Amino acid sequence: MSITAIFVIFAVTWFLTLFVVLPIGQRSQEDAGEIVPGTPAGAPANAQMKRKAMITTVAALIITTIICTVIISGLITVEDFDWAGRG
Repeated sequence: MSITAIFVIFAVTWFLTLFVVLPIGQRSQEDAGEIVPGTPAGAPANAQMKRKAMITTVAALIITTIICTVIISGLITVEDFDWAGRG
């Protein structure tokens, strides 16, 4: 497995994890009772993006490590996905 492949797996995992983490603990401006003029009431009151980016990075590192370990160990290979039996 090349370094480039590991970075690609990490990047994909990071963004997928970010989309899972973003709505967790989110309060809208309407829930907080402080709607900023010119924004929709459903906009986040306090997005806490730095905290969510840290959580996302740690989770993505763990998930990437698991994925790369499985690939490097040979537990799952490309032949396992050859359902048509051509290989």
